[in-house]
Amino acid sequence: MAASTAPASKSGLYADPREDWLAQLTEDVIDPSRPIVDPHHHLWDRGGLRYLIEEMAADIASGHNIVATVYVDCRSMYRAKGPEAFRPVGEVEFANGVAAMSASGGFGKALICAGIVSHANLLLGDGAKAVLEAEITAGQGRFRGIRHSSAWDADPNVAHMYATRPKGLLLDSTFRKGFSCLAPLGLSFDAWLFQPQIGELTDLACAFPDTRICLDHCGGPVGIGVYANRREQLFPVWNASIREIAKCPNVVVKLGGLAMRLLGYDFHERPKPPSSEQAAAAWKPYIETCIEAFGPSRCMFESNFPPDKGQCSYQVIFNAFKRLAAPYSEAEKTALFSKTAADFYRLTLD
Repeated sequence: MAASTAPASKSGLYADPREDWLAQLTEDVIDPSRPIVDPHHHLWDRGGLRYLIEEMAADIASGHNIVATVYVDCRSMYRAKGPEAFRPVGEVEFANGVAAMSASGGFGKALICAGIVSHANLLLGDGAKAVLEAEITAGQGRFRGIRHSSAWDADPNVAHMYATRPKGLLLDSTFRKGFSCLAPLGLSFDAWLFQPQIGELTDLACAFPDTRICLDHCGGPVGIGVYANRREQLFPVWNASIREIAKCPNVVVKLGGLAMRLLGYDFHERPKPPSSEQAAAAWKPYIETCIEAFGPSRCMFESNFPPDKGQCSYQVIFNAFKRLAAPYSEAEKTALFSKTAADFYRLTLD
């Protein structure tokens, strides 16, 4: 395989977006009038990489009918001063400011950051409640929950930026004290982990059946590091884990995150970006398994931009999802593209 010309992000889990490379491929938008809620994207300006409201609005303007989006935790714009525990409140303030900008109509019709998912350190135990209450206030009606990433792997070539995270976080008793603060406040939990950790989330979901949980990125299937070139061996293990956690009625799943380097595909190393047909073919086993296990009413397509932008454009990623959704009924498509997300994140849509 030729050396990659795609710059790897500092996380190592995804390639940095290259607008000139992505511009080599454009497609007619499939089913352009279908309303879409994009329930998972980030905004940041760091390390020379900028993806803020202007860049997001430009991607949305490529043709799909995005009616609303949900901002998800990425350690963006934390407060620089004040108590460490409360610094993530700055991210909520930032995302809420972006939402206000979007609500002005000056950046298109989509309500960007209509819902906000930030972070609170649940290892604070009972002390997490005060942080969550501060985030509710900062969100001014848009704050919906938190993500406390538990991604961990013994192989540093997989873990990358998560290498220093504690093993078995979701099973930690102090973490669970913090987790218990969510449901009484009406807040949800987004779970970002790697494939071998799905069982830990299943245990957590069973222990807290009244807490709404979203499994991000199809449960983080891995195809790099010690997991490379083992897809046929590892897919059945991931499949079984997905079907087991799907038995928990308080868990939904996001269908996406598959255009990161993590999955092991080399689209970002090719001379031209993939078409939606190529992307759909690569992701089909993972998407189909999740929909079969959870049902469309508990699944939602996500962009995971800008991380997934390292391998394909916004236009292509939702075209790929529409190809994968083609066999489903109209009601099921509505669930996959908007209703599940709107229900889970309590969004009011016109």
